[in-house]
Formats: sequence, structure tokens, C-alpha cells
Amino acid sequence: MKGDRHCIVIIDMLNDFIGPNAPLRCPDGEKIVPNLQKLVEFAHENGINVVFVQEAHRKNDADFRVRPVHAVKGTWGSDFIPELRPDEEKGDYIVQKRRHSAFAYTDLDLYLREEKIDTVVVTGVWTNVCVRSTASDALYHAYNVIAISDCCASANEEMHQAGLRDMALFAEVMTLEEYMREWPNREGARK
Repeated sequence: MKGDRHCIVIIDMLNDFIGPNAPLRCPDGEKIVPNLQKLVEFAHENGINVVFVQEAHRKNDADFRVRPVHAVKGTWGSDFIPELRPDEEKGDYIVQKRRHSAFAYTDLDLYLREEKIDTVVVTGVWTNVCVRSTASDALYHAYNVIAISDCCASANEEMHQAGLRDMALFAEVMTLEEYMREWPNREGARK
């Protein structure tokens, strides 16, 4: 496993995407909640930074020209699901975004550089859209990239696998169990 200083990036686990009342529901999103909870607990226990990414659009955001209105800043839809809420007392950080990538016009890169992070670990929804876009931008910003396959979801398995295949061109794709098992053996820990 590459890198020494990892950051878990949890993308868009929000009310407008997760659960039966979500207007832009990611049907497989509920399935990854237990794995994400386990990953966050593991991160807190092992001193791994955690960033919660929150889509937070303007009321008349340009994004709504191509997609339905969703995740408007300050609304229920833009809020984190109750099962996965940032714990700022444990150091979790929140990044608000208005585009697919968590790097686009946000302070994510600044935060990662301040924390001396070398490896971005992507999770959340949608594997083939926001997760993949964030992973690509992490590579463009010269970070190692890991995608946790069973901590990401899309509308269906075909879309999920397409996103993972794309990321596998430049990222390590691992399961949660593989990630937790390999953490003590990562590059930086072997020095």
C-alpha cells in the first residue's frame, strides 16, 4: 500500500442521496453505510485524517441546468445522514463542494497539504461520478490514490464497476478488509 499519511475522504453521504426519501437516491448507497462507519472508527483509532465532503449548492446553481435541484446549502437534503456525521472533536473536517470533484474550487488541497497528507482514500457516492472525479483530481494534485471498493456505491453494479475500472488505471482499488489489514504495512510504516 502506497503512502504514509492517509486521509479518508467520504463523499456525499447526504440526505438527498441516501435513503428512501432521497430525491436523487443512490440505490446502493445504504449498503455501504456499515462499512463506512467501520472505516471511520478504524481511522479515528489509527490517527488517520477523515474528511466529510458535503455537496452544498447555491439555490440557482449552474449545476441545475443539467441535473435536478438537489443538496442546496442549508437544507435537509444537503445535510449528512444521521448514521455518518462528522465528529469535529475527533478531528474530522468538512469540505463543501458545488461540483463533482471535492477538489474543484474548495480548500481540500490546502487542508491536505497542511496536514502533510500523501495519500487520498476515496469513498462514498456515486462511484462513477463524484468519487471518480475526486480520485482523478487527487492524482492531478500529485497524491497517491486508493479507492475502497465496498465503501463506494452507484445507481447499480454496472455503474459502480465502471467507476472502479476507471480508477484502477491510476489508483489502488482495495476492499475495506484489505485496507485495514494492509495499513500497518503501508510504505511509510516500513521505513
